[in-house]
Amino acid sequence: MSRPADQSEPPSLATIAREWGRIGILGFGGPPAHIAMLRERVLDRGWMTADRFEHAIAACNLLPGPASTQLAIYSAWSLRGTPGALVGGGMFILPGLLMILGLAALFLGSPPDWVRGAGAGAGAAVAAVAVHAGIGLIGPSREMARSAARWVAYAVAGALAAATVGAWVVLVLLGAGIAEVLARRAESRRPGTGSGQVDSHAWPLLVSLPLLAAGTGGLGALCWTAFKVGALSYGGGFVIVPLMQRDAVEVYDWMTGAEFLNAVALGQVTPGPVTHTIAVVGYAAAGMGGALLATAVAFVPSFLLVLGGARYFEALRANRTAQAFLGGAGPAAIGAILGVSVPLALALDETWQWAVLAAAAVSLLLLRLGVVPTLLCAGALGAGVALLGGPLP
Repeated sequence: MSRPADQSEPPSLATIAREWGRIGILGFGGPPAHIAMLRERVLDRGWMTADRFEHAIAACNLLPGPASTQLAIYSAWSLRGTPGALVGGGMFILPGLLMILGLAALFLGSPPDWVRGAGAGAGAAVAAVAVHAGIGLIGPSREMARSAARWVAYAVAGALAAATVGAWVVLVLLGAGIAEVLARRAESRRPGTGSGQVDSHAWPLLVSLPLLAAGTGGLGALCWTAFKVGALSYGGGFVIVPLMQRDAVEVYDWMTGAEFLNAVALGQVTPGPVTHTIAVVGYAAAGMGGALLATAVAFVPSFLLVLGGARYFEALRANRTAQAFLGGAGPAAIGAILGVSVPLALALDETWQWAVLAAAAVSLLLLRLGVVPTLLCAGALGAGVALLGGPLP
């Protein structure tokens, strides 16, 4: 597959491996940090134009799955085609994966009490991290809303779904996207309110089949859970947390509620995409092999979407149906990210963990200390509780 031409001679595959691997190592802070680091590399070196990079961000935000991962894959594809996408995407994912695999082995093995306490402390702060992530997305989304009333309705629906029937939250996201498409189509038919109908041929690019896990467990169930994490995470990794929690804790009993909180916390404190959380779930289900299998399955949709559709990203970004779908699914996803804080908080077992959660909320929402420092401090508090002989979940 040929790459589109940009401003300067494209880098070698070795250079892509080095630069994208550096982002994978230093990319603490989630998608905003990843996008900023990618922008610095491809724009400062003249490898992509600013307009093309911004258009790529918009297109990736319209796709299901981890947007920053897809942007890393697309940026590398634009420079060296399919080999570049495989090398760049792989190096973006690999460093964080290696780190989280080591931490999974530590936390899910037979750790000393202070390590268990650190995990319980960091896990207690995860609900506050979800609220922080959701609040950070509200402003830009509200500015793009066609209707403030519909925006609020979609956000409330997403929040209620995540807080109550989390395993079905993806259906609500898809429903909100479809509702906004239909609403804008109706508006466009009114005299003086639009210039034609919303394109209907874009539906195959917008929605994935939102089936829920079934079966009796085993590697098939793990693969299905991992696929849902990679293919249905509209709006960011936290959106898929309720579904992942249900499969991992309630349906298949791969891990306890406390261990799942640890998994989400580890996905936040390690660099790279938050989707790495599925590696911890896979480790709990089937050891190191399960972790590698779950990770591979979770990231395959991102590579397929980019390699199969990168040529059409510009058309997707400009497509009115795609924009309308995101106008509904986007606020619903924000509501879901906020709503997921409820089941995450309810999973706390010990009274002292609620105090850690409150402290984390103050750190993130008032002091603005950042996610990684907050989680590390919460882990240190938990380790201190354990060393003092306090109860552990």
